Amino acid sequence: MLFIDQILKIYIKTNFTLGEEIYVFEWFRIHFIENNGMAWGVEFGGRIGKLVLTIFRLIAISAIGYWLYDSIKKQQHQILIIAVSLIFAGAVGNIIDSIFYGIIFTDSYAGVATAFAEGGGYNSLFHGKVVDMFYFPFWSGYLPEWLPIWGGNYFTFFNAIFNVADSAISIGVMLLIIFNKKVFPEENN
Repeated sequence: MLFIDQILKIYIKTNFTLGEEIYVFEWFRIHFIENNGMAWGVEFGGRIGKLVLTIFRLIAISAIGYWLYDSIKKQQHQILIIAVSLIFAGAVGNIIDSIFYGIIFTDSYAGVATAFAEGGGYNSLFHGKVVDMFYFPFWSGYLPEWLPIWGGNYFTFFNAIFNVADSAISIGVMLLIIFNKKVFPEENN
């Protein structure tokens, strides 16, 4: 999963300009964006906030890695091991972008990014952006006026743009939720 994530991100980064979009179907598009690493592009605290977020992620990945190691060692339920593996791989995939992409690639604003350019990358170590590309706008339109709060507003159902790593994390979390009684059985006292 991690390998597929990185190959696809590198392909998109080195073949698309920022904002470029290809229609696969009306409801499925490849749309290249970058974000500072939080869901829906949320940011806080500028460069210091980005550094704090990256350090927090490294600590979280270490904890998830230990959880995976311990689950395998204790021969926990197979679904638990698969779920934690997906979460771990996804987290590592996105942290690679955050840590290294800023020094590896040039920016994608004026054209397609170049890897290992002579002048260096678009940012410093720990300040890279996460590459996202999958966009599934299943429905767009104006909501009925009678709806409270959102009535009359333009709305796109499923407007998130994400990557393989995000998918792996989401699938891993869903597996833990769906199969929580199997993977976390209550111990008899």
